[in-house]
Amino acid sequence: MDLHFEELLKQITDFIKTEAKTDTIIGEQFQLGEFKCVPVIKVGMGFGSGGGEGVEGKVRKGEGVGAGAGMGIEPIGFLVTKDEDISFLEAGKSHGLAAAFEKVPDLIERIATKRKDEEKEMA
Repeated sequence: MDLHFEELLKQITDFIKTEAKTDTIIGEQFQLGEFKCVPVIKVGMGFGSGGGEGVEGKVRKGEGVGAGAGMGIEPIGFLVTKDEDISFLEAGKSHGLAAAFEKVPDLIERIATKRKDEEKEMA
């Protein structure tokens, strides 16, 4: 049994060229006021294959082949430009006031736990 790796690799490469582009995953660049925003993605791939054959006596002969592939695509941020300035804004990371608000539930839980511990010590 023959696996045509060159043909398979070409098909996978063609798929990546047509599908694993920023504009097909999260959209094309856009204008936001004075800023031009360009989405950025991260693409990861893995491939594996194996095969073998075996002979038992003069009667039985067997062979087997297997292959697999996986691909992950993740938006990671935006390149933001204004005039001559270029910066990168990470997706999924909170900054400034938003980051502080995300920590509020943990802070409230710590305060409540501390109060409970203090009440136990006084009792």
